[in-house]
Amino acid sequence: MSEEATEPVEAPVPPFTELGLSEEVLRAVSEAGYERPTKIQAQSIPVILNGQDVIGSSQTGSGKTAAFALPILTKLKAPGALRCLILEPTRELAAQVELQFQKYGGHTGLRSLLVHGGVGYGAQREGLKTGVDVLIATPGRLLDHMQQRTVDLSTVEILVLDEVDRMLDMGFLPDVRRIATRCPEKRQTLFFSATMPNEIASLAGWALKDPFKIEIGRPRTAASTVSHYFYPVNRMQREELLMALLKETEYKSVMVFTRTKADADNLAARVKREGVQNVALMHGDIPQKDRTRALEGFRTGEFQVIIATDIAARGLDISGVTHVINYTVPENPEDYVHRIGRTGRAEKEGDAYTILSADELVAAENIERFINQSVPRNRLESFPYLYTTLLDQSNAAQSHLRANIGRSRPKFSRRK
Repeated sequence: MSEEATEPVEAPVPPFTELGLSEEVLRAVSEAGYERPTKIQAQSIPVILNGQDVIGSSQTGSGKTAAFALPILTKLKAPGALRCLILEPTRELAAQVELQFQKYGGHTGLRSLLVHGGVGYGAQREGLKTGVDVLIATPGRLLDHMQQRTVDLSTVEILVLDEVDRMLDMGFLPDVRRIATRCPEKRQTLFFSATMPNEIASLAGWALKDPFKIEIGRPRTAASTVSHYFYPVNRMQREELLMALLKETEYKSVMVFTRTKADADNLAARVKREGVQNVALMHGDIPQKDRTRALEGFRTGEFQVIIATDIAARGLDISGVTHVINYTVPENPEDYVHRIGRTGRAEKEGDAYTILSADELVAAENIERFINQSVPRNRLESFPYLYTTLLDQSNAAQSHLRANIGRSRPKFSRRK
């Protein structure tokens, strides 16, 4: 009987019960309906329980928060002093992490507190005075409390720096360094970042000691279920083309990404004037209660369209998004991958549209090389285009890129 060649099979992921978690935490995990961890959880939990510093990287939706929350809750065991500090770049991310600690720490008695701007200080001061075991904070508000002497970080045993590349984008790295210097030098530091620019690598080298590196999914990987399309247009017609795309696309839910708050404001107002009232807006100047309502409404279907800046939407756990539209071409290819990661999740199909003007061609080609895939240039037949050389050159550009990349062109969109 001849032997057939077989591909190597990955070792099965062990169940949560074999990772060393406490009974209280395992009980909460079981109540949440989970039996086996994700890859990043399976790799991170034993290392964190062992006390090692960690540099972790994984794609959106991979269960990263639980990867550090579960072992931290196990290590802290019982209520005491403030022993864990988690820094997040945005209010929404901080709130999501706090919910995870409530979810998995319900049987431990451990106390967590959320500290961020956009709300009053009273409840936060009272919570800090009463005592907490885990503090989840944004850098700016935490520094305010440090200056007011309402928080003491001298007892911190575990410092978590999450979404550090976004903290870099928001200018928070100096604040992060100031906060870290106020924590004990003898501590465990967990560092999570999707990308590693030089500034972040420098921070990691300064803040961590002999870290264990975990990378799940290459940062440039785009889900195979996502179809990508560039829509060339004269830059003067960018807004008009976006309106036409929204009208002619059959979407269930769509996220529109803008580069600036002003663009987000203008587009939201324009979309509403065009008759689409179920639109949510999210950026740093929107009051916290409105941002929370926008996020929840988008999840429940109250809003079908959400217009957001990159910073406000980074890391949000949103499933079921059918379309992502980039109002402008992202300057960094990594940002493109993170944006389109909101669609095509859980093996569902999704479309990523990017409006492209001539001055953004280099950025678009960088994205194609980064994802190792040529992106077709589409046009709306009913749209009254002004002249742009991109419409004339798109076929030649596509042939050139396919030759350089060595991959076939994706199939044409079923939704023009």
